[in-house]
Amino acid sequence: MTSNPHPNPVRWLLEVTAAAAPADPAAFEAQRQLLRSVAQFDPASRTWWTYIGALDIRALEVLQHLYDAAKRFGTEARVQVITAPAAWKGPCFTAPGELATVAVAQADRGRLLGQLPVS
Repeated sequence: MTSNPHPNPVRWLLEVTAAAAPADPAAFEAQRQLLRSVAQFDPASRTWWTYIGALDIRALEVLQHLYDAAKRFGTEARVQVITAPAAWKGPCFTAPGELATVAVAQADRGRLLGQLPVS
């Protein structure tokens, strides 16, 4: 029997959020229609959110919808690295992976993924 060298690997997700841009009811509904297929909505904070655990077609669809919402409505989109919640059953990045290594390094420095260091 072989043992796993990483019995409890760290599991990472990209947490994607989009804060609704101030808009008239028709524009807000257009934002909602665009983002509802890729994210869940929290009415209290007027924020859509979802997790990405793999760079696959779904991840590209989520990111494209966020880009479109930001471009069309001024929706504020944000991506940050988080440790996967214990209850998360979907795909996730693991510590030995290339993306996880970059994400860990950025998170350790207190910067968001993709945020450049201040020099």
